[in-house]
Amino acid sequence: MRSEQEVNRAIQRYSDTVRRLCMIHLKNDADTEDIFQTVFLKYVLSSVSFENDEHEKAWFIRVTMNACKDLLKSFFRSRTVSLDEIMEQPAQLPQDNREVLEAVLSLPQKYRDVVYLYYFEEYTALQISRILGKNVNTIYTLLTRSRKMLREKLGGDGYEYE
Repeated sequence: MRSEQEVNRAIQRYSDTVRRLCMIHLKNDADTEDIFQTVFLKYVLSSVSFENDEHEKAWFIRVTMNACKDLLKSFFRSRTVSLDEIMEQPAQLPQDNREVLEAVLSLPQKYRDVVYLYYFEEYTALQISRILGKNVNTIYTLLTRSRKMLREKLGGDGYEYE
């Protein structure tokens, strides 16, 4: 079990990342909070020793993604989410950002993960391949395809994603 000081440091350092990942996957605040608590509880109870800060961050990302996938696969979840909840967007975002967020959220899951890690967390394709356990060329292919989909959704030339 980890010390209170270690846990507080991890929460301060990784809470935004965990919350954003949850919102991208789950698209609602209640489930995001549940998974947030689950991820940090796993951290508290974990005895994993990390090689460095990047290894620790990658662990948080992987655990968060897995917890989100588990929730989405659960029987309860598949019977209770309405389409209206999925389409709700945060009201505090400016219109342009909301449009981009909607476009990213409408991508299939495998593209959404790669776009998030590349653009929001600023990981390289090689780092993403290690985190997701995929070939680096697969990551490049997913990025290329997701950029094309985003251009089509957002009207092409007005947006830069490269």
